[in-house]
Amino acid sequence: MNSLLQDFILTFVPLFIVIDAFGNLPFVISLSEGMSGAERRRMINLANITAAIVGLIFLFLGQFILQVMHIRVGEFAIAGGIILLVLSIKYMLTGQMVELFKEEMVAVVPIGTPLTVGPATITTLLILATQFPIYMVLLSFTLNMFISWFIFLLSNQIVRFMGQGGIKAVSKVFSLLLAAIAVSMIIKGFNLLGIIDVAS
Repeated sequence: MNSLLQDFILTFVPLFIVIDAFGNLPFVISLSEGMSGAERRRMINLANITAAIVGLIFLFLGQFILQVMHIRVGEFAIAGGIILLVLSIKYMLTGQMVELFKEEMVAVVPIGTPLTVGPATITTLLILATQFPIYMVLLSFTLNMFISWFIFLLSNQIVRFMGQGGIKAVSKVFSLLLAAIAVSMIIKGFNLLGIIDVAS
């Protein structure tokens, strides 16, 4: 296999898995409940821009930032998990994570980060950057961001297909899944710090 093609596959596939655009799509639908089409598109654009900026910062400056601030990846994972847990609990209690007119807040947190680009993606970027040419990691990350953006845009069609009643039902279910993801991130953070030992 061509060396460049092999490098591309080995950088693209891990990022595609950890970004998990298909897995995050239900959360985009749930969090955009009550928004107009224009508001939803604006939220999706801002979420992907946020995710891309966070990813690029850690791709080029990640090791330096973590070392200077004395932050370990496990600590970053715990912080991201706590944020998601608080937001999911608020959604279950009040029916919304933030005020409906602040769709930009939902776009930045939690869709942009830590759902799209969170501890798992950041860790993967840091590792790949030490194993492959930086331009190849950058190419794979950029392509994954474009794929994520396109998949999120499909949420408009899904909303029309399911209707508001279906969206409300899905929202309740995925608020629980969001809490489960948050707990999982916190546990992984403790595991990375060596505080607990969790079998893979």
